[in-house]
Amino acid sequence: MEFDIGISCGNCDTFSPIGTSACPVCGHELSLRPIGGAIFVTGIITRDSAQSHREKPNVQIPLAPHFSEEELMEQARNYICRECSMGVPSGHKFCGTCGAAVPPEIVEMQTKYFGVLQAPGKARLILIRGESDVDGLSYVLQGIEHVAGRETGQILFPEDKWMSPKHANFVYANDQLIVKDEGSLNGVYLRVRDQISIQYGDQFICGEQLFRLEATPPENSGPNPDQTYLYTSPRRSSPFRIVQILRGGAIGGVFSARRNVIQIGREECEISFPADIYMSSNHAKVEMSSKGSFVLVDIGSKNGTYVRIKQPQALQHGDYLFLGKQLLRVEITV
Repeated sequence: MEFDIGISCGNCDTFSPIGTSACPVCGHELSLRPIGGAIFVTGIITRDSAQSHREKPNVQIPLAPHFSEEELMEQARNYICRECSMGVPSGHKFCGTCGAAVPPEIVEMQTKYFGVLQAPGKARLILIRGESDVDGLSYVLQGIEHVAGRETGQILFPEDKWMSPKHANFVYANDQLIVKDEGSLNGVYLRVRDQISIQYGDQFICGEQLFRLEATPPENSGPNPDQTYLYTSPRRSSPFRIVQILRGGAIGGVFSARRNVIQIGREECEISFPADIYMSSNHAKVEMSSKGSFVLVDIGSKNGTYVRIKQPQALQHGDYLFLGKQLLRVEITV
């Protein structure tokens, strides 16, 4: 007996051959969808099984039945019951909808998968926000070092044009997770916990704005050789200044402090960016002590303040990092 295998429209039940992108009758999208590293087809039927398909409108038939170890582990996290096509939570041995048993190889892979994350001191990176639609992706750091970049390493972001080919490295040393900048163009930015000491030349991020702390230029308002003074706005004394860095490295706004502190935010601050939706109303401040040292303080902002690291930095559970345009959270098993 011969069968024609195709896709049944989930909207009007019209049968179409494999490879059809849209239903010829109602225009409903017909597509393949990936689950756990293997490709599945939603609504795949034979002409002789239309009745059973209507009884089970979400039948899934694997096109690639032989899985690698990594694919099996992914299926263990996102297992779909082979009897009723309902999702089964991780760790369950039976489907809560139809009672079908979860295959032993999936149960074993669940134990193996979670066992890695339960090892004390091991960490993973969670993608919070990036340039692609894969937010929530998890990178388990199981080895000694883990290179992140646009072209090189185990943690790749090929679509991020602000990421260097080899951008950063995550290594374990002395029972700690360390992040190192591998000479990247745009650097590695670590979220400030309350406050951090900074120096002239240090760069930091508030909202979508990049700033650099600079010393006030020396006085040079003397006359020309013919003793004529250049006509300018009055100059006021300033202990330091903050420079906005625009795309391409150009200088944007230059904000000279009128006192020993300068506040940054979306509104009613010395430096205000009312159109920056990622900046809090009162976001951060740079404060100069009587001894000439500086601290960068996050004023309880929603999205945080990030400072560019200058040397390898030990990471803690809950830290946030910017690599290029990728925002990552660090989770460390204790």
